[in-house]
Amino acid sequence: MQINQLVTIDFHQPAFWIIVRNDEIFVSQDAPFIPLYQASDIFNAINVKKATFLGQYANHNVFMLKASQVAIKPEILGEFVELRDFITECDFELFGFAAKAIQFLHFLDTHRFCGRCSQKMKHVGWEMAMQCKQCAHRCYPRLSPCVIMAVVKGDSLLLAVNKKSRSGRSSILAGFVEPGETLELAVAREVYEETAIEVKNIQYFSSQAWPFPHQLMVGFIAEYHSGEIKVDEKEILHADWYNLNDLPETPGIYSIAGQLIEFVKHQKQKSLT
Repeated sequence: MQINQLVTIDFHQPAFWIIVRNDEIFVSQDAPFIPLYQASDIFNAINVKKATFLGQYANHNVFMLKASQVAIKPEILGEFVELRDFITECDFELFGFAAKAIQFLHFLDTHRFCGRCSQKMKHVGWEMAMQCKQCAHRCYPRLSPCVIMAVVKGDSLLLAVNKKSRSGRSSILAGFVEPGETLELAVAREVYEETAIEVKNIQYFSSQAWPFPHQLMVGFIAEYHSGEIKVDEKEILHADWYNLNDLPETPGIYSIAGQLIEFVKHQKQKSLT
């Protein structure tokens, strides 16, 4: 995506303002939660050149700013919240802009110097990139592809609790794609490595940007082929087969994990009618 820092900001036209502080964004009390104001109504002061244009949402421009670059008027009610907490409240498309803002600023902060010659990098004004002034090495934001898969065995779904889970909920399996792998090979490898289960009939479902911090989740549905569960204790605390009509607490449909689980349940119910 091209990023244009030179878009003219009309202070008399309302715009969405994504104000970033570390891994947090400023959220209003009411929907759509991302502040929608004329610049002069929300900020005491603003450096127009510091605003980055991200695109348009609901016929309004969307801009990104660091919290340190602006002074929000005290009468503007809201607070800074972690992006992870925001995903359950916001429209998916608007959340995508917030995720893009945090990922882009993280990229700028971590690529100030060239990894090839160690000289200073400069933001390329017309796209999301940094380029070395000395050797012309150009970098783009990191994106880590991950596969996430619903493994089905008859009326049962394979669920596991990951050691890194913040919620402790059961969920479907997931893992990073390794160099040289296809997505389907990554699905089969991850399921086998984590549970010793072999799968077949791997089918694509959907994908979701997951900016924690920079993943692209690619969802699949796979069928059980063979094996008995034996968990990889380095990553998985527990795994088991659960009847689709009696599942434990799982992620909500704001995540692709929740969407996959709901789809599998719906398909099973549909096949019984």
